[in-house]
Amino acid sequence: MEPTESRRHEEKERRREDILDAAESVFSAKGFDDAKMDDIARAARVSRALLYIYFKDKRELQFALCLRGLDLLRQRFSEARSRHLRGVDQIRAIGRAYIGFAQEFPVYFNALARSEAQHTELENADSICHRMMMAGQLVHAESIAALMTGQKDGTIRRDLGNPLQVAMTLWGFTHGVAQLAITKGEIFAHEGVPPTTFLNDAIDMATRSIAS
Repeated sequence: MEPTESRRHEEKERRREDILDAAESVFSAKGFDDAKMDDIARAARVSRALLYIYFKDKRELQFALCLRGLDLLRQRFSEARSRHLRGVDQIRAIGRAYIGFAQEFPVYFNALARSEAQHTELENADSICHRMMMAGQLVHAESIAALMTGQKDGTIRRDLGNPLQVAMTLWGFTHGVAQLAITKGEIFAHEGVPPTTFLNDAIDMATRSIAS
């Protein structure tokens, strides 16, 4: 790539990231439903026309934030695994890492919760939905690695079946628990169950279900 072309590419990528930063800020302040493309253009200090060159609609912006979230989540899962030797402890740490992710990055968490893709979009290798699917596979790969480690060291049951299915089930359970803590935390606390206790006990329950 020629130096001039390289600079243009870098400038384009920086502007794209600036737009995503602005979208993240607007979504955080107004929510996905109430945020407008005009709001994001103003926050990014670009024209509405230029915004649509980078992202065709709000859904595409949301999916781009999903990609950011999935990349961050894979890093968090990898770091969680690296702190423990036993597979069962890695799984527990991954669960807690996801809870921490949901609390620390609510925009990414909500973007992932809202994301929906059609089959044709997933099949199109050039679509952002396909890229999301591939990024999600890398996230699940961390859980699968922890499961296999646990089965080798004897801390996780060997009769669980398809590791990907188990990883996706654990993901779904943890996601639902995190969402409950966010939306019903005050109710739980009123009933004498602090959200932190609810979350920790739920992660322990999920871990015990697969432990040998």
